[in-house]
Amino acid sequence: MTSNQTTRPPLYFGWYVLAAVTFIAFVNAGSRSAFGIFVIPMSTEFGWNRFTISVVAAIGAIVGGVAQPFLGYAFDRIGARKVILTSLITLGLAITVLGITFNFIFLLIVFGFVASISNSGAALGRGALLSRWFIRKRATVVSIGAVGTSIGSLVLVPFAMYLLQATGGNWRITWAALGIIILVLAVPMAFLFIRDDPSKVGLKPYGDADGSEKGGSDRSVVSRGPLEVDNWSESFRSPPVWQMSGSFFVCGFTTLIMSVHFVPYAIDVGVSPNVAATIFGVMMGLNVLGGLGSGVLADRFGRKNVLAAAYLIRGCGYIALLLAPSTLGLWIFAAFGGFSWIATVSLTNTLTADVYGLRSLGTLSGITFFCHQIGGLLGVLLGGYFYDLTGSYTLPFAIVGSMLFPAALSAFTIKERKYSTRYQTRLATVANAGN
Repeated sequence: MTSNQTTRPPLYFGWYVLAAVTFIAFVNAGSRSAFGIFVIPMSTEFGWNRFTISVVAAIGAIVGGVAQPFLGYAFDRIGARKVILTSLITLGLAITVLGITFNFIFLLIVFGFVASISNSGAALGRGALLSRWFIRKRATVVSIGAVGTSIGSLVLVPFAMYLLQATGGNWRITWAALGIIILVLAVPMAFLFIRDDPSKVGLKPYGDADGSEKGGSDRSVVSRGPLEVDNWSESFRSPPVWQMSGSFFVCGFTTLIMSVHFVPYAIDVGVSPNVAATIFGVMMGLNVLGGLGSGVLADRFGRKNVLAAAYLIRGCGYIALLLAPSTLGLWIFAAFGGFSWIATVSLTNTLTADVYGLRSLGTLSGITFFCHQIGGLLGVLLGGYFYDLTGSYTLPFAIVGSMLFPAALSAFTIKERKYSTRYQTRLATVANAGN
């Protein structure tokens, strides 16, 4: 007997990988962003000043950046699953152990080094791993993974603050709770769904003509791109990696300074602390729309065009902030900054995969992220230095904001159609059809 019913194919496993990566980004970013709520209670208990405890966050940022290329190399050599699982377990234990902090050196080692390195290892899945699983809709998928960071900050930071207040300011319980969330929820999810690449479960990448998902593929014929590399060092012989890394340096330069100095600036211009925090929270929330929207647009109009637009939009936000140092200017910056903040991360990762291939993508993603963190460290220090020198944030904001326009030009001039495998494979299809 024959049945007229058609059996629906099972859901492509890559979507489960995407869900796991997004949740890992959620707990990663949430636990790290929550550091700010511990500044006052920990400083009060141990008698630290603000600069002392801020050093831990600054060192953590640069240590995480330095570790990324090495973790990326391990990602390429021993596999994503081992690196991400090991990093998550270590991160969960480190965050939990912060609940027994007893002096500054302990906090510096556990948060500034152990947790920061582990956080970087777990974050590799957002670009390098997802790029292995998806050809079609790659930019959209990587963007979805990246917005997990914004949702994490939006949800876990208020949750941690609520828990801190509910326990009578017991920051030790709050640290432990954040660590347990990672160990109990994120680690099992990674164990179940993180796989190094589609071949590990008998599949091909989503969008491959011979894979389990057919139709609408970006690549009908798989061919090697002109700049695709087997070793990461080969990429530095060509302009795109320098253009992307330079622009990504500016990205860090113009975002981390706001992570630290946005709320103090808002209070300086007469905005109440609650309103300042609300505006910053809305900006982080808009990252979700900006991240998802940029991915969809990049799949349609090209990665480098949308990447350049993101830098340009953020630059306009800085102009508004400087010309209107008021609540209105803050809201305008929040809108412009929110839509462009996380978008540059996913677009840079996707464009790197398109131009240089997947063989050394973990290492290359780590190197570009290191450039981002170097920019971030300099931006944070620049803001603090010039504020102490001039009593105002006008000069540091003007310096970092002006850098966004050459960054936009640098991204826009990347020859994507010449070097990206997306366009090369389309040309190969046309050529084969004509033979």
